[in-house]
Amino acid sequence: MKRIVSLVAASFLVAPAAFAGGYVAPVVEPTIAPVVMPVAGRDWTGFYGGVQLGYGDASTDNIDFSADGSFGGVHLGYLKDYGKWVLGGELAYSAADISDSGGFGKIDSMTQLKLLAGAGLGDWLLYGTAGIERMNVSVGGTDFADNVPFGGIGAAWAMNDSWMLGGEVLYHKANDFDNTGVDGDMTTLALKASLRF
Repeated sequence: MKRIVSLVAASFLVAPAAFAGGYVAPVVEPTIAPVVMPVAGRDWTGFYGGVQLGYGDASTDNIDFSADGSFGGVHLGYLKDYGKWVLGGELAYSAADISDSGGFGKIDSMTQLKLLAGAGLGDWLLYGTAGIERMNVSVGGTDFADNVPFGGIGAAWAMNDSWMLGGEVLYHKANDFDNTGVDGDMTTLALKASLRF
């Protein structure tokens, strides 16, 4: 009996010490957020077609002739996205009214076959381009035509999965145009709108 009384007394003495600190909240381990890798850029692979509108400024090297004016037409192309780089080709036709102030000489049309190589940066594609074009010119009522090389730079912005807007600056260089002995050059600036499909 004496032993039971000692145990009960001891429990009364220890119990208040056990509850003296009150409620203790459990320890919660911190949550580590998962690492999110950046989303890859837009895939530029596919066909596209659209229209272009531009301005050209031309001159000849060995005779005193200069011309400027507008042009517009259609284009069709294909791009292949290789991850870091984008390659492609394009065929474009433009009717032109690039003429001298007196109306004596005029660039009538340009049919271009071009290669494109560039880098996709999200919704933007920055590229260089080079190719050859069939240029038709009329001078004093006589028609001339020749193949003229060109090169330049361009940019395209993907508005969404279907539409692209862009622009190009091209430099064209003709040597002995249609065996006339006339050399010339032209700079063109074009705005483009294309539907991807």
